[in-house]
Amino acid sequence: MAFSSSSISPCCSSKFSSNSYLPDTYLKARVKKIDAFNNNTHTFPLLQCYPFLNSKWERGELFKFGIRAAVTTEEYLLDGATENIQLLKGDSWSVHKFGGTCVGNSERIRNVADVIIQDQSEGKLVVVSAMSKVTDMMYDLIYKAQSRDESYLTALDAVLEKHKLTAMDLLDGDELASFLSRIHHDINNLKAMLRAIYIAGHATESFTDFVAGHGELWSAQLLASVVRMSGVECKWMDTREVLVVNPMSSNQVDPDYLKSGELLEKWYSKNPSMTIIATGFIASTPQDIPTTLKRDGSDFSAAIMGALFKARQVTIWTDVDGVYSADPRKVSEAVILERLSYQEAWEMSYFGANVLHPRTIVPVMQYDIPIIIKNIFNLAAPGTRICRSTDNEFEDGQISESPVKGFATIDKLALVNVEGTGMTGVPGTASDIFGTVKSVGANVIMISQASSEHSICFAVPEKEVKAVADALESRFGQALSSGRLSQISVIPGCSILAAVGQRMASSSGVSATFFSALAKANINIRAIAQGCSEYNVTVVVKQEDCVRALRAVHSRFYLTRTAIAVGIVGPGLIGGTLLDQLKDQSAILKEKFNIDLRVMGIIGQDSMLLSDSGIDLSKWKELRSQKGETADLNKFVQRVSENYFIPNSVLVDCTADSHIASHYYDWLHRGIHVVTPNKKANSGPLDRYLKLRDLQRQSYTHYFYEATVGAGLPIISTLRGLLETGDKILRIEGIFSGTLSYIFNNFMGTKAFSQVVKEAKVAGYTEPDPRDDLSGTDVARKVIILARESGLNLELSDIPVQSLVPEPLRATASAEDFLLDLPKFDHELSKQRQEAEDEEEVLRYVGVVDVVNGKGAVELRRYNKDHPFAQLSGSDNIIAFTTERYCKQPLIVRGPGAGAEVTAGGIFSDILRLASYLGAPS
Repeated sequence: MAFSSSSISPCCSSKFSSNSYLPDTYLKARVKKIDAFNNNTHTFPLLQCYPFLNSKWERGELFKFGIRAAVTTEEYLLDGATENIQLLKGDSWSVHKFGGTCVGNSERIRNVADVIIQDQSEGKLVVVSAMSKVTDMMYDLIYKAQSRDESYLTALDAVLEKHKLTAMDLLDGDELASFLSRIHHDINNLKAMLRAIYIAGHATESFTDFVAGHGELWSAQLLASVVRMSGVECKWMDTREVLVVNPMSSNQVDPDYLKSGELLEKWYSKNPSMTIIATGFIASTPQDIPTTLKRDGSDFSAAIMGALFKARQVTIWTDVDGVYSADPRKVSEAVILERLSYQEAWEMSYFGANVLHPRTIVPVMQYDIPIIIKNIFNLAAPGTRICRSTDNEFEDGQISESPVKGFATIDKLALVNVEGTGMTGVPGTASDIFGTVKSVGANVIMISQASSEHSICFAVPEKEVKAVADALESRFGQALSSGRLSQISVIPGCSILAAVGQRMASSSGVSATFFSALAKANINIRAIAQGCSEYNVTVVVKQEDCVRALRAVHSRFYLTRTAIAVGIVGPGLIGGTLLDQLKDQSAILKEKFNIDLRVMGIIGQDSMLLSDSGIDLSKWKELRSQKGETADLNKFVQRVSENYFIPNSVLVDCTADSHIASHYYDWLHRGIHVVTPNKKANSGPLDRYLKLRDLQRQSYTHYFYEATVGAGLPIISTLRGLLETGDKILRIEGIFSGTLSYIFNNFMGTKAFSQVVKEAKVAGYTEPDPRDDLSGTDVARKVIILARESGLNLELSDIPVQSLVPEPLRATASAEDFLLDLPKFDHELSKQRQEAEDEEEVLRYVGVVDVVNGKGAVELRRYNKDHPFAQLSGSDNIIAFTTERYCKQPLIVRGPGAGAEVTAGGIFSDILRLASYLGAPS
């Protein structure tokens, strides 16, 4: 006999609305409502109602507290005779499931009732969870009672008050009176049971399940009453009278579909209705003992009911618009998936995606019943449809764009590696390993084994790894001491990242794209697993890298644009100009080139501006002054590189600061790309330069510095192109300074050198102190950079530099004093100019890399007026590459080599080059 903790009165009304869907035989029936509390309530001894009370003490204590179970039956009289009404299963029925958040308060329960009433299906079976947080409150009652904490009574009163206030807000009249009578009856029973648990200091699993399931009983009755008050005939179902499940050893249950189907027919024959509100989560064992379907059991209940009714569809109502391609809390640009196959939904559920419990898929698959995930708070959203896939899956007339449907992660795992040559070819080793793991009750999440059988590694929850490792070392102690096993090692702090998609098996290059995206994000993979069905590819990564890895692969498969988080270091003349260029070009880059450059931070010497989604570059100066904070380079780098949704980040150093340049190695090592016009790193100590380049070559992190030599001119890329194609560099010679190019292009006729220098400063071609240009140090740095790129291991001190600053003026206090005294030294350069003109030559300040002889120089030289170096104008730079291929006529690169616009343009070009490397279309 089925039972309940409450006296269950008939829930139908003898007066039906005209739009109720009922069988003709039922509409003809004279329904006599039986008073549950007077005529049809039978009280049985406790032992009959609770056969699960095992011990004599348990029975005695509960008899002492007078708990009774009231079992109600309801009779329907048809012309004086009882007639069984047959349940007509099939597409006429739709199943809905509403979770705890959907029925969290009275307003939400009204919304749910409206959804039920508006559903035009002929038959509606609604599975409902307990009100939000109530199940946790019920488990807390058990915990407090068995801990002998008397506050369980106060907590129980809070449960009662929550439901009582909700009922008083929703119901009135007989419906309210009936509900309050039932819940008070239930609360009295629960008090007695909790008191027994309090005395015993222990709660059996059956007791726990019985107490925990009351939240569903109350929410189902509340919702049924609200629906009836709207004029729709409705019954509520205690699913413990219908669902029969067999408990399994792994904290799961298996439904008994045959027995449940028989009980459903029996229940419906006595409670015919086309709108049924059923309890989720709870069921009974074959011995009529109350149990639950465990956590997430309400979804499982709905799927089982869908299978029993052979329903048209099962709709799971939740608080999100559908199933996302990734966790939106980790990937803000995750998208709603329109459709998933059963297998895809199962895989994503297994790997932790907030879709459904994997068990939910099983009951509906047999009858090809689709599951719809919808948002109760956004009824207009179409949701996600989970159904059987076809060979050619089309959506809106086009095949799905991405073969990968979604990505999921599991955190707080440890990787266990069992390794040894003695494992190779020995049958039963894997069985022994996993038998040992099973013996400690650990859950193996993933397994990976090399084909050589030399090692087996598997992932388990981190909280279980110590027990696993101890058990393995105990079981294989002799094998370890004899050397047949070399080690049993544990790698803590791991996470699993899984890519899921049914079309992965038929799409070439999916795994390559997946692993390439991880490599470009500088993610190290600890282990890999993939089944032959190829529904998922799973990798184990460091937990600290997991979110970045998730964003990297999601960006590669789902974002239409290559997204890069940009941090600008030094928003001075060049940095500010670059920001203006990014602002002007960003829309075009997104629309035409699918490149999304987000400036996430700008840092100067004193202050910085940070953003989680991207700075509005049209007003970055105002924002920096209004919302800027004290400059902190470490915090700046962390915020830019560890943003919420962009996997790739680049730091653009627009300074000439050697301290900033000293951080490049650390940034690259952390997977942050670097773009810079700063010459200090590549012209600094040789060992630091070589270390930087070695790291660049060993990783997928990029370091671009085209603007260090020629501003916007392609000098570094030209040199690399020559070397990479097998050419041999013999000599590089050029005018590398735009400032000195301007000065000597205008040092003609009778003009004094000091006059030309002053004009250059006024025109903005020189540094604030012209000696920084005239010293030749800047040219020497460019020469050393090109020398090192050509394979010469030279230090800056190895380059002889001819300074144009007269010796007596090198220690002058200020730039102004220098310019005042410079005319005193015009004679020497005027003399050299005259000598050159007499020979039909010009003076040019050049840098030379003599690769053949392994040396370099920076000096003032004379060139024939027909020479390309003599043909310059303005501040143009010119560089000549003499190689084995370009021996008789050097390869010339010429163009503007100074100025904020061209330098910023060179930096911008490097950023776009980085985007191309990261997947943007070329």
